[in-house]
Amino acid sequence: MPNTTTIVLKNGKDHSLRRRHPWVFSGAIARVLGEPREGEPVRVEAINGELLGVGHFSGGGSIAVRMLDFGPEAELPTATFWEDKLGNAYRLRQRLGLTGTADTNVFRLVHAEGDGLPGLIIDVYGDTAVVQAHSVGMYRARPEIAAALRVVFGDKLRAIYDKSAETVPGNAVPDAQNGYLFGESSGTEHVVMENGHQFAVDWETGQKTGFFIDQRDNRALLARYSPGRKVLNTFCYTGGFSVYALEAGAELVHSVDSSKKAIALTERNAELSHHADRHAAYPDDVLGFLKNHSAQYDLLVLDPPAFAKHMGARHAALMGYKRLNMAGIAHLAPGGLLFTFSCSQVVSPELFEGAVLAAAIEAGRPARILHRLTQPADHPVSLFHPEGAYLKGLVLAVE
Repeated sequence: MPNTTTIVLKNGKDHSLRRRHPWVFSGAIARVLGEPREGEPVRVEAINGELLGVGHFSGGGSIAVRMLDFGPEAELPTATFWEDKLGNAYRLRQRLGLTGTADTNVFRLVHAEGDGLPGLIIDVYGDTAVVQAHSVGMYRARPEIAAALRVVFGDKLRAIYDKSAETVPGNAVPDAQNGYLFGESSGTEHVVMENGHQFAVDWETGQKTGFFIDQRDNRALLARYSPGRKVLNTFCYTGGFSVYALEAGAELVHSVDSSKKAIALTERNAELSHHADRHAAYPDDVLGFLKNHSAQYDLLVLDPPAFAKHMGARHAALMGYKRLNMAGIAHLAPGGLLFTFSCSQVVSPELFEGAVLAAAIEAGRPARILHRLTQPADHPVSLFHPEGAYLKGLVLAVE
């Protein structure tokens, strides 16, 4: 390994790395040999000089190193490293049946720590890969990542779009801009397929990478319960749950989101389903909509954005989930179904379930849990990094 910066851990602070947990916290560091730049690959050693692995250095937060490889044989990332990692991730998606199918051409290729690449998200939309770096190290490695994607996908890949400007730490990369790393915009509407349903996706200016891929399996479950029901989909974004309900035969579907742009995409996706006559969309604050409308629904979806992104906001988030679920339950007809979710990583399934329980108690409505939901298989969770399990949901039958 060439001469590079070395991070030496305090005595006894190497246990988590020996268990392959991918984060080194700043408080675990005894000393730094060298002057690493933000995002630079560094060696990590135990106090006795044993090499524990290599990772990307981050000097601005509590996580000081995000590990890329472990053990005494670990080497700094090369072109082969990126090709091996992305190839391994792609082969898993092939085994999951998410590639090369006629009815689904959108999937997550890389889910950060779940695929051994902390700080990196890659979503595939047909023949375009959308890269999103959440760390400076991954941001600086974008050229190598793009080159490896072209090797792994070959001529199946028409373009690679970088959507990192909103996610890379701004204080370290203040001039980050989104744009194509390979190829260019087709100049036409981007339409993808998921379980046979068409969706218009805006990865260039939309939220996240353009579509909430993590709800694919939960949307399919909702379709089973939608025929003949009146459905309300809140925080609808591009209308994923709405389209599944419409195509499954829901009597009517109402979609609510505070973003007018999201509502426009939802309406477009309802048109693509050819069932827009049974759909109505409302650009409104969800709690305001629930307060000002008295309609009752047979099936209601609560899928808000993350209420808490750090531990200090967790209590307020739990109160928010309670209020939201109380408002939702009030609009459910007797015997109705509630699909309720949290994507706040710092809120555990147990805490989320407790908030929903408190809402049901205060609403005075008996409820039974039919399903406990999570993220799909292309959003894997490393056994060594349980923090990667962020999406949790419940399906309740409410009397």
